Amino acid sequence: MELTKKEQIFEQYSIPKAVATLSVPTVLSSLVMILYSLADTYFVGLLNDHVQSSAVTLASPILLAFNAVNNLFGVGGSSMMSRALGRKDYDTLRRSSAFSFYGSLIAAALFSLLCTVFRQPLLATIGADATTAATTSQYLNWTVTFGSIPAILNVVMGFLIRSEGSALHASIGTMSGCFLNILLDPIFVLPWGFGMGAAGAALATFISNCFALAYFLVYLYINRQRTCVCISPSAFSLRKDVVGGVFTVGIPAAIQNLLNVTGMTILNNFAAPFGTQALAAMGICTRINYVPLNLFFGLSQGIMPLVSYNYASGNINRMKNTIYFTRRLAVAICVVMAVVFFLFPEAMVRIFINDAGTIEYGKYFLRGFCIGMPFLCIDFVAVNAFQAVGMGKESLIFAILRKIVLEIPALFVLNMLFPLYGLAYAQTVAEVVLAIAGSLILANFIKKQQTRIEQEKQK
Repeated sequence: MELTKKEQIFEQYSIPKAVATLSVPTVLSSLVMILYSLADTYFVGLLNDHVQSSAVTLASPILLAFNAVNNLFGVGGSSMMSRALGRKDYDTLRRSSAFSFYGSLIAAALFSLLCTVFRQPLLATIGADATTAATTSQYLNWTVTFGSIPAILNVVMGFLIRSEGSALHASIGTMSGCFLNILLDPIFVLPWGFGMGAAGAALATFISNCFALAYFLVYLYINRQRTCVCISPSAFSLRKDVVGGVFTVGIPAAIQNLLNVTGMTILNNFAAPFGTQALAAMGICTRINYVPLNLFFGLSQGIMPLVSYNYASGNINRMKNTIYFTRRLAVAICVVMAVVFFLFPEAMVRIFINDAGTIEYGKYFLRGFCIGMPFLCIDFVAVNAFQAVGMGKESLIFAILRKIVLEIPALFVLNMLFPLYGLAYAQTVAEVVLAIAGSLILANFIKKQQTRIEQEKQK
């Protein structure tokens, strides 16, 4: 009965209602995750200690690398599961979820081990120096050495549960951990609590991720008779169609994230020579920029099951209308946010640190970031649509274009022409090109699918 209700969302609800049903919980979850991602920056910033704030900034690429595993098994697994649901192939659906769960567990353990064993060269790579290395290492102890497994598993499980239409429960699990982190941060970070600084923020993150993971495990146990998401070891399979289906979408998504990590590492290394104020400002503005990023991510991730299901079931017009409706909505929201960021950058940065030098740097960085927002959301919707229908090759091409061909070279060129301040405009250079390309490729794909369906009906 429960599954029938979920299928009604995919097949019978109006487009706005279906998008709202699937995306509103995901967007709310993303908004809470925005607060969660900003919490460490905010509470550590209250210490007005550039070294502590810089440690959080320097560790960001490592935490962002978690998303490589999240995307490999979460995005890849959820796309495979939703397409299997559209074909009513419940065995593949269950095996895909089990493969994604255990694959992410193994990958998270390896990630933790490698980052711990190679800690010193890793610190040098991300730009830590004699001043910031010790604090950054303390932050990584709780977030990576101990925290990789719960951090990665709770995100992947959210993807898997959302793939069959249970967006609300997926979001509740994610938000519960985020809220707990926000509550614990001041207790562990600030002097009136445990006074642990950046290390305290990391400990709060570890505890909150464990809590979120526990929620998902309890949810699956209680609903084991009503859900197709399966993490039983007996369902784990290396069946070729399961592994191939997950990795076709997951590997390009993971590579895209690893390239994002590379870009952020280069960005931090360029900013580091200008001092801890510039580095702290870059980190704060990057986190503020996560607000629209997470919002668009939540919106586009929310519709992925709807797009996957209707693509697999052959309802191409419903798939097309879902994508275009979401894109119009995303552009409208992001234009408003970009205007606010551009007009009030100092006020936005001052929320996180009350230091005149850092705020002055941040004013220019934030204005540079926000110009690319409208183009970024168009690109986001297109790439997530590619992932939803299994177009792994196109997703990979876009990942390579975004970072290797466009953004990373732009970082070098703009930093050479406009030292430090030019860095914030590299993203805009990439996203303008990708937004145009994504729109054209997506329109051509939809046209081909409509032609294919019409030809099949005529046979």
